[in-house]
Amino acid sequence: MKRTFYITLGLAVASLPAFAKKDQTKGDSTASTAGKMVMSGYLDSYYMVGLNDPKSGNYMGYYANSPAAVGFSRAFDRLDKQFSLGLVQTKFTYTNAKSEAVVDLTFGPNAQLGNFGNQLFIGAGSYVPTNANKSALYGNGIAIKQAYFTYKATSKLSFTAGQFGTHIGYEVIDAPVNYNYSLSNLFNNGPFYHVGAKATYAFSDKMSLMVGAVNNWDAMTDWKKQKSAIAQLFFTPVSGWNVYVNYIGGKNDDPFKVPSSSIDPNAVGLYSVTGSYVRNMFDLTTGYQVSDKFYVGLNAAYGFYTFRDTLGNLVKGTKDGGFTKDSSAKKQWGGVAIYTNYKISDMFGIGLRYEYFNDNAGVRYFNGTNNCVTLTTPITVADGQLTFKPELRIDSGTMGYVLGTAEKGKGMYEDNTGQQTKSQVTIGLAAVYKF
Repeated sequence: MKRTFYITLGLAVASLPAFAKKDQTKGDSTASTAGKMVMSGYLDSYYMVGLNDPKSGNYMGYYANSPAAVGFSRAFDRLDKQFSLGLVQTKFTYTNAKSEAVVDLTFGPNAQLGNFGNQLFIGAGSYVPTNANKSALYGNGIAIKQAYFTYKATSKLSFTAGQFGTHIGYEVIDAPVNYNYSLSNLFNNGPFYHVGAKATYAFSDKMSLMVGAVNNWDAMTDWKKQKSAIAQLFFTPVSGWNVYVNYIGGKNDDPFKVPSSSIDPNAVGLYSVTGSYVRNMFDLTTGYQVSDKFYVGLNAAYGFYTFRDTLGNLVKGTKDGGFTKDSSAKKQWGGVAIYTNYKISDMFGIGLRYEYFNDNAGVRYFNGTNNCVTLTTPITVADGQLTFKPELRIDSGTMGYVLGTAEKGKGMYEDNTGQQTKSQVTIGLAAVYKF
């Protein structure tokens, strides 16, 4: 699955056979240097029904629709009983023997949601830099999902610079690549993309290493001028089994998430723009093609923040550190997702995803704990261009400490009267057309 991930998102490793579906020129002096331009894209839409009939008309959860506005239980597929457009993509890829350039443009609701990092939400409004030289960078740039180039220095070493999709996680924004239509909480609470530079070295067809530096997470600019380091180790233990060990870490990204020195350090949903923190995330993505028809995948992630308050003091927890209970300075989140799918025929398939996610400390956007089971049965027609995805999703979630101990364990979702409930069941049909 991850191999397709890299092709679809074009994460700058087209020169590596481990990540490519087709053979690439390996610096052979006799090979043609003529370039090739390819255009591709997709569009998707969906209709879903929530059996809990949420009063708000969306699946974001009780607290996302309350004055507190914390706890977001769904990212893109969020509207109840509406014909909804997802995303429209047009992607241009130019490749020759020594280089590649990708311009990946997206429009529609999910393009806006995927670029949320270019607006800083504070209180009931949103913040955009008031300095004219900086605010001019925010505008139609939101249509750029990826825009980067890769230089293939040798058959083993390549360099990439620009805006590119993240290496973290199992799922991606692109609907044709994911087996399920609705997105996991691990995806929703991890990075979507980065702006920066990276280098990839292939030791062999079975192992490679990527390292780089980026403007932190999900933002075209890094307003505090501090960077995050990124890395990925890829290896193939046996044929059909791919393993990706991923890392990202850095200081002072999104400092508006830092708790003030004057508030409860466990209620990190109350933010200060003058504090600082260091954030680290480790991610394991692996998949094994058991047979021609049966596939198994796994994604596990663990991350933590180390906060300093407005006075520069280390902020320590006293009630719950998040993913594991402790009283250290770490505010943690993490989870695990297991994926299986079976190809019944070229037209029909069936896939099951189970996920556990924990953000009790409220350092991400979930602000609670959740178990989720998703059953998807894709139906592919029109010579593989059009896929319908009937889907059943069952969520069971409770709030963490983000609003204080009195809120912990309360239901995350809402019923038709607007009251809290611990479960949410959605049934839907998505249509994805790729070209």
